[in-house]
Amino acid sequence: MLFRLAADCVLQFHLAFILFALLGGVLAVRWRWIPFAHLPVAAWAMFVELTGRTCPLTYLENYLRFKAGQSGYTESFIERYLLVIIYPAGLTRDIQFVLAGIVILVNVVIYGWLFARKRATH
Repeated sequence: MLFRLAADCVLQFHLAFILFALLGGVLAVRWRWIPFAHLPVAAWAMFVELTGRTCPLTYLENYLRFKAGQSGYTESFIERYLLVIIYPAGLTRDIQFVLAGIVILVNVVIYGWLFARKRATH
C-alpha cells in the first residue's frame, strides 16, 4: 500500500512538474525569483522531449509500482485521469518535438510579456 501511494505521489508530482515547465513563467508576475527555478525546469523538459529520453520520474514511478506488486497500471482515479495526460497513447518522436516546441513557444510568449510589462513600468 505504501509503495502504491508513493507511486501515485510521484505521478502527481510528474504532472505538476510538466505544468510548471509549461506555465511556470506566469508565476514570475507574483514572485521575482520564479525564473531561477522555472527556467532550469523548462530546459530539462525540453531536453527530455528533444532527445527522446525517459524522465527519471517515470523510472521512479515504475519502480515503486513494481515494489507495490503492480505490473503496469491498474485503474485508479489518478491513473485513469492523469496517466493519459503524462503518457499519451501513440507518443512518437514527432509528437515529442511538437511538445518541446509548445514548451518553448509558451515560455517565449510568457517571458516576452513579462519583459514588456517590466519595461512599460520603468
